[in-house]
Amino acid sequence: MRNNILVLGGTGKTGRRIVERLTSLGHNVRIGSRGADPSFDWDKPETWSAALEGMDKVYITFQPDLAVPGALEAIEGLVKEAKRQGVRKAVLLSGKGEREAELCEQVVINSGLDHTIVRASWFNQNFSESFFLEPILHGFVALPHADVQVPYVDADDIADVAVKVLLDDDHNGAIYELTGPRLLTFKEIVSEIAEASGREIAFTPISLPAYIKIMEEQGVPADYVWLINYLFSEVLTNPDNHFVKHDIEKVLGRKPIDFSDYVKKTVMTGVWNPKVEA
Repeated sequence: MRNNILVLGGTGKTGRRIVERLTSLGHNVRIGSRGADPSFDWDKPETWSAALEGMDKVYITFQPDLAVPGALEAIEGLVKEAKRQGVRKAVLLSGKGEREAELCEQVVINSGLDHTIVRASWFNQNFSESFFLEPILHGFVALPHADVQVPYVDADDIADVAVKVLLDDDHNGAIYELTGPRLLTFKEIVSEIAEASGREIAFTPISLPAYIKIMEEQGVPADYVWLINYLFSEVLTNPDNHFVKHDIEKVLGRKPIDFSDYVKKTVMTGVWNPKVEA
């Protein structure tokens, strides 16, 4: 059956992968982003109606994070509008170990819509498509909580799970926790990337207050500094996030992508090669 599916954040790390997969399967996919037509903007609720119109299902990813102030109200408003537009099912991308994210989950769970909650650990792609890329390119990575072990999950695995649960009603009402197959520290991650890319990349542990101070001195926007502080102090260190889960195998019938496999694939793109000034 051909579905009409709105993918919010359809140009982002998970969203664009989901769009590619759903499109290749023959579904009618609408990208939810500011640059799309119709436009979707989390900061402009007046855009939500047109984006949801005619859609059967919606994949929800909130930017920048479900933990930020205003996220809960936005999810409440979106779900209400989705129901008004006749959307039947919602799949929410949530974060493992985030109390605020769990409040947003409850909005979807209690909405009356068919739903699946996908809780993801930190992404592999944070090191190639997000805020950890720049220090890697500079060859010097300084991060707090250097000894914390996290089961990083690959965005391709998240996309595969999201597509599966969007299309298969057997997953309605489920909450899945997605992780990679092993625990890694920042130092181990930087070492793997350095070895694969043939570069020298130094890693230095740093305190969280010092890390925050550096961002503030560099003129990083205050709301972004707040989010990074929250993620490092509340999420990264949450004991609930230091365990490998097996829900990817449960949903997909295969093992999750290992960080080393992600590194081997990503190094071929050249994304970790510093730009050479002409």
